[in-house]
Amino acid sequence: MSLIIRSSAIHAAGCYTTAPIKKGTRVVEYTGPRISKDEADEKYQDSPTTYLFGLGDGSQVIDGHGTAMFINHSCDPNCETDEIRGRVWVTAIRDIAAGEELTYDYNLYDGADDEAICNCGAATCRKTMYSEDEIKKRARAAKRLAKKAALNGKNGASPSHSNRATRHK
Repeated sequence: MSLIIRSSAIHAAGCYTTAPIKKGTRVVEYTGPRISKDEADEKYQDSPTTYLFGLGDGSQVIDGHGTAMFINHSCDPNCETDEIRGRVWVTAIRDIAAGEELTYDYNLYDGADDEAICNCGAATCRKTMYSEDEIKKRARAAKRLAKKAALNGKNGASPSHSNRATRHK
């Protein structure tokens, strides 16, 4: 596959094709060492940038190395990822023209307090890289917190600690 890395309007660097790609084509494999999610959390605790890809139930991740780690998120992607026999493939979900940036929907499901702001610019942009399910989960949690805060305010009590989201699937 003829892929190059260059500047991207979505995020710093992106992965582009120099030749047309047909729908259904496996474009590139997401490669790198497999480590536990706990190891990744520790390794990248103070790092603003990671290239981690969750495998299976999320307890293992690929610590991205190689071309695929530069494929950016989009809410209107031209690719998707498939885990096949322990390998992660990026596959075209439509025909892609030469010169086009490759993208897939990250569908993030954790990140503690990180907002995971999306910069894809798609007409259908949901403004975050989190999955639809995670967005709903976070909205429910925020609603519960607001209700609890309102109840505490009516009782004249103040919370003794702040709630912090936990990192899990």
